[in-house]
Amino acid sequence: EVQLAESGGGSVQAGGSLKLSCVASGYTFNGRSMAWYRQAPGKEREEVSRINVAGEVFYSSSVKGRFTIYQGNSNTLYLQMNSLSIEDTAMYYCAAYRRNNDWQYWGQGTQVTVSS
Repeated sequence: EVQLAESGGGSVQAGGSLKLSCVASGYTFNGRSMAWYRQAPGKEREEVSRINVAGEVFYSSSVKGRFTIYQGNSNTLYLQMNSLSIEDTAMYYCAAYRRNNDWQYWGQGTQVTVSS
């Protein structure tokens, strides 16, 4: 059974940084697509960043230049978040293995709260 577990969320002041981690069990990220999503209260879930099977990296326009997605070892994915703003407050989710435009595996999420 594949499980994804996010960690690293928390409360931080605007301008601060956090690093989110996603650890997979029963799964390897090597050569597979992976992504971070977020969902703020009252809003739809949105893609923050992803790495496709070719290793290409994509960022949403709202986080480009501030966030960095990268793979650690074979079963760990990170999201380094700098210059956080109040608008980044959301539950952040890790997703893995995109097939037919659907992500097959999701974590439970980690909360990020940014205050002024």
